[in-house]
Amino acid sequence: MALTETVADDARVVDAVLAAHERLGALAAGLTEEAVRAPSALPGWSRAHLFSHIEGVCRALARQAEYALRGELVEVYDGGRPTRDAAIEAGAARGADELREAVAGALAAAGAVWRSVGPDDWARPVRYRDGELRAALRAWWREAEIHGADALLGPGPDDWSRAFCDHALDFLAPRAPEGARLVLVATDGPERRAFGTGEPVTVRGRLTDLTAWLAGRTAPGPLDADPAPLPELGPWP
Repeated sequence: MALTETVADDARVVDAVLAAHERLGALAAGLTEEAVRAPSALPGWSRAHLFSHIEGVCRALARQAEYALRGELVEVYDGGRPTRDAAIEAGAARGADELREAVAGALAAAGAVWRSVGPDDWARPVRYRDGELRAALRAWWREAEIHGADALLGPGPDDWSRAFCDHALDFLAPRAPEGARLVLVATDGPERRAFGTGEPVTVRGRLTDLTAWLAGRTAPGPLDADPAPLPELGPWP
């Protein structure tokens, strides 16, 4: 979290998360058997895999808040990554009706939890990255927005807000190529970011396209790299 973020920022992120819930809920409500078996934007994952993951991570991060509000700590996933991966595979075998209900239930439950967090609660400790509760909220914001685009059901990076792009670029800064100073210049606004150290590499494009690229997604619009081509990014932070 940037040091300049305040309780007002937390409230705005809650509003953005609840709006993302509305969008995800609408996408899930339209799922058919044919649609859930179609591929998502993530290699090797059908939409059923994607929505199974959305359900799981939605509940997992909301659980961080539930326990934090009780003054307790809990792992993001019981059993860690192997249990998470197994749950995604098992969940992806469900039919469209079950997936729709599961996602709707997760979003409703999580929305109630995030609404219940008070202004003085955001600094409570959580197990997620051994950080603060506000970091878990922002993690779910990223999951909701990015995976909403991964569903390939209409909404895409072009629909991401500038506030979300601003946050995502900060979070993804560690992906700057090793030995390079990555300079991102928005061609549709005033945003300019520089990450890393070393030889400069400048990438220009719309803010949403820059964000999509740094998130490892296909940018809908063109990106211009100097020197070309686009550099290879580091791992997800």
